[in-house]
Amino acid sequence: MRERRWESQAALTDRDWLALGGRLARVGLALPPSSKEVIGYVEEWTVTSPEEIGRLSDWHLEDVTVIQIHEHWQGDFYLLAGGYQALSRQLRAHGAYCSVSHPFLLERAPAFGAWRHHQPRGVLWVGFRDTHAFIRVRLQTTDVVAPGETRADDQRDRWLEERQRAFESVIRMLDFPIEVTVEKERAVLRTNQEQAALLCSWPDAFGPCQFEYNINDPLDLLVRAGRLAATSPEPAQVRAYLTGFDRSALTQFQVTMAPSRSAYRCSVHCRLDELPEVLRLITPDGRLYATLCEFQTAPLLPDAPAADNAWVILGMIGQQGDVRLELRLNRAPLPESQMTGWLEELVGLPVAYAPLPAFP
Repeated sequence: MRERRWESQAALTDRDWLALGGRLARVGLALPPSSKEVIGYVEEWTVTSPEEIGRLSDWHLEDVTVIQIHEHWQGDFYLLAGGYQALSRQLRAHGAYCSVSHPFLLERAPAFGAWRHHQPRGVLWVGFRDTHAFIRVRLQTTDVVAPGETRADDQRDRWLEERQRAFESVIRMLDFPIEVTVEKERAVLRTNQEQAALLCSWPDAFGPCQFEYNINDPLDLLVRAGRLAATSPEPAQVRAYLTGFDRSALTQFQVTMAPSRSAYRCSVHCRLDELPEVLRLITPDGRLYATLCEFQTAPLLPDAPAADNAWVILGMIGQQGDVRLELRLNRAPLPESQMTGWLEELVGLPVAYAPLPAFP
């Protein structure tokens, strides 16, 4: 979520792949052999029934999740999410869980001015597991600055103060017993409720940041989640994530909750040369990601001090039968104005900055 990401601007041909291998070899890097075992990540694969996952039965799958999507939904989020909670409890399976997402809007704050560094729209999830329930809230920023990057140091105090206010706005609407402070250049959340578990992810990155509040009372969280969802009055895409349920249970969810459409998300263990077949099976809607190699930038940029702790993950993304190159960096080793040009020189292909969405 807090990575910097670039993507090639055109689908790659066999000639492009050969040329890429040659360019990497000249700087001491190498693409993996075709027999290498990789993990491909499938997203947004539209399906009409749970049986369609059988297309991938030749490979070992993990983290199989069905996403039920309610397009242009407008109604009582409490009732919809409550329906998922009741059905998941009825169809209870060990390790299975579900969550339901909905957008929300931050409070307007005239006294402080408009939100400058954070998007006014965030997303909440209310989820249900065997032993507890949770609400997760995620904010998105207008830019992404990874930890360790210095290009926005003159704005760091300002965006930290705004992140504190944004979290406080959400917590006030949810009426949670959570205190927010800024300590050592990160947002810190605390609660005095002994029976609650509170987590905060990516608090030191100027990018997507979220907190999750866990308790044992799902009905209490449903009421709070419904109140926060009501701040976004426009028709919304509501997504329910179902993990660990068998096919008969998934069919029951499909019939009872009547989503507009459903999509799969999973991890596929396969050889590198099998990725084209996986992509063919999930076409036209599914996306397929896979990591090809990872390397440190310092040997390639010996005169760039920021390169010491910067790493590149070189991967592929496939969609609609086309394959593109993606490059993910934990931080930028060069000034912002030089990054695209350096990556294009490295891989020999036109690339563009292409951050992934904060609300998958």
